[in-house]
Amino acid sequence: MLSSLTLGLLLATACAATPGKFNLRPFKIDLSSEVARMKTLVNNTRLPSHDLYPEVGIANGIELGTLEELKNEWTTSFDWETQQAELNEFSHFTAEIEGLTVHFINQKSTDPDAIPLILVHGWPGSFQEFAPVIKPLTSLHSTDGKTVSYNVVVPSLPGFVFSSPSANASWTYKDTARVFNTLMTEVLGYETYTVHGTDWGAVVAYDLYANYNTTVRGGHFVFVPFVPLTPEQLAAENITLTPEEAIPESLYVMWSTTGDGYFHEQATRPKNLGFALYDSPVGQLSWIGSIWKNMSDPRAGTPPSLLSNTPILTSVSLYFLTSSFYSSIWIYEQNQNPLSTVYSKPPTDAPLFFSMFAYNQDYWPEEKVREVGNLISYEFHEFGGHFPAWDNPPALIEDIRAMGLFLRG
Repeated sequence: MLSSLTLGLLLATACAATPGKFNLRPFKIDLSSEVARMKTLVNNTRLPSHDLYPEVGIANGIELGTLEELKNEWTTSFDWETQQAELNEFSHFTAEIEGLTVHFINQKSTDPDAIPLILVHGWPGSFQEFAPVIKPLTSLHSTDGKTVSYNVVVPSLPGFVFSSPSANASWTYKDTARVFNTLMTEVLGYETYTVHGTDWGAVVAYDLYANYNTTVRGGHFVFVPFVPLTPEQLAAENITLTPEEAIPESLYVMWSTTGDGYFHEQATRPKNLGFALYDSPVGQLSWIGSIWKNMSDPRAGTPPSLLSNTPILTSVSLYFLTSSFYSSIWIYEQNQNPLSTVYSKPPTDAPLFFSMFAYNQDYWPEEKVREVGNLISYEFHEFGGHFPAWDNPPALIEDIRAMGLFLRG
């Protein structure tokens, strides 16, 4: 349990930032001028007349019928102006930190005691990945006589959409963590804050949790940067799985043997792929869309899922219209071994909360998560996948709120 002094620091509101030091500026998304050209390119792109081996399904990548459906919707019913307007409902800013232009959402709660929270996305996501959960997390929520709300900060990783790429190829997730800590503490003025991360964002957020223990007072994760165990390793540690838990473990086995080719390509040949798809919206749709489709709950689009073709097309549009597909995939080359094989606790007693979604492509049992942090809560959800903010937003919101309620004492 945190002391009252620590809690007081946690709830401290942002100090007045010095705009000149970090060139802090409001930001508005305005990509409309490039949309007509993008749609022309989509329209003029030819796809194969038929799938060579339809019987293999998604095992070898996105299905032709799925890609055709997405392509057709992109040029007919998809309305970029509506999506842009919805994204602009959030409060966007940019700041200059260590030579980087860092784009971020800074969505404040009306609650004066709101807890600062940074949400860090992965690939092929962006700040848009958290759109369904930002405003609910800023709203005051009451449970068992306790209330919680967050001041939510959602930065774009370096090289993603509106954040500039790093200055050199040696940049790593640890550099990003340092910049994001500066964003929270110096730009926004929070003395302490909490973190949440998914995918690459979890790698960054866990580094903040583990190594910035004077400022990070709690972390919620759906992914931890440790290599998941094989079925043989689980058996050797006498960890037995329920039928529900066996789903993500089987997906991990499948994904680690046949599904992670994109990782190796982006880690070793980002130029080849980046140049090939740089000006091809349908090429990016095929590459990115396959990740969204294959790594989501197969029941996507049915409640509680909000994942339809629209957020996928919005995601790809953001990459294409900002010309950031190429720069975004460099995160793989710069961090080729982000997961540790050694499970160990970091030098922090900050509470750790973990949510396991059944259709994620990686599985960490409670016993192993307990080895990498001060685990307070481990929740298993039978609905949801790699993108829980779209796959199962109610569950993700509830679990992140649980962290805040715990910190309230």
